[in-house]
Amino acid sequence: MTAPGQRDRASLHYPVEPMTAATTRELPVAAAWAYEPKWDGWRCLAWIRPGRVQLQTRSGKPIGVQFPDITRALRATLPPGVVVDGELVVWDDARERSSFSLLQRRAAAGRHVLQLARQHPAHYVIFDVLATADASWLPAPLTERRALLEDLLAGAPTSLVLCPHTTDPAVAREWLDTWTTTGIEGIVAKRVDQPYRVGRGGWQKLRARTSAEAIIGGVTGWITAPRTILVGQFDTRGRLRFTGRSTPLTETQRAELAPLLHRPVAQRQGLRMEHPWPQPLPSSWTGSWQTRTAQRYTQVEPDTVAELLVDTAFEHGRYRHPVQHIRVRRDISVYDVPILGIDE
Repeated sequence: MTAPGQRDRASLHYPVEPMTAATTRELPVAAAWAYEPKWDGWRCLAWIRPGRVQLQTRSGKPIGVQFPDITRALRATLPPGVVVDGELVVWDDARERSSFSLLQRRAAAGRHVLQLARQHPAHYVIFDVLATADASWLPAPLTERRALLEDLLAGAPTSLVLCPHTTDPAVAREWLDTWTTTGIEGIVAKRVDQPYRVGRGGWQKLRARTSAEAIIGGVTGWITAPRTILVGQFDTRGRLRFTGRSTPLTETQRAELAPLLHRPVAQRQGLRMEHPWPQPLPSSWTGSWQTRTAQRYTQVEPDTVAELLVDTAFEHGRYRHPVQHIRVRRDISVYDVPILGIDE
């Protein structure tokens, strides 16, 4: 295989913004497209240097110190000068799926990093190559970059995973239907003739989603003009547990919800009775690993059920990504909402 040329290699500097994917509602099925699973992990680019490896997140944050098992494997497998793109994941043997919370624990391990690396080893799922020692592969089409990547990862250890790849949309749909229980979030579609566009879009991602019911326990904004809803489910002890927050509501949804929402009965009667959730919601409930801000909200009587569109990122009783409100379920009671199988 002939390298695309050296003219761009000198301009590729650490860190680099990776190519991105825009959300789509339909999987493109033309002959020019290929498909890969969307992993529930952290986007990570790896730079192989003489004697060392640098890892960076999508935002450019260095994370090599937190993942010595991955830097060691990369240093032993790939030659200096190689730059690859992929996703860091940690497998939860007990749940038989990837675990975002274990990945966060690895990143926050501090002086216990080696201990956690032994207890919860990471895997690096690699799906693209940006450069080798003497050439930039950014201008090359995906088909050529993929062939190079397969050569580079031949005989790699199990911690370095060549991302599954297909040009058959039926196979991609099968992944979407059957692999989500292992933590796959959806499918990323890529044009086979497209170069790698640093810091720009060009790929498409289709998330695996399903409908679910939950109880509205609060809103952001005002009861008369809610901006988002905060939802929960009863646990096995009968406590209403916070499970997630919605994306911004449409004007139609606001108009439908406003007449149904009320302050808790005790508050309306001037009594001191606590809402099931604290005010504000703790940052550990609502924040991502990058955002740690407590959420102030308006408490409402938890007597209204919402139908939601949710993805597969549900862990420890909460949706990690915002859910989408579809409609109010006036036909069912809050006691018809499925019980969360947790009681701690």
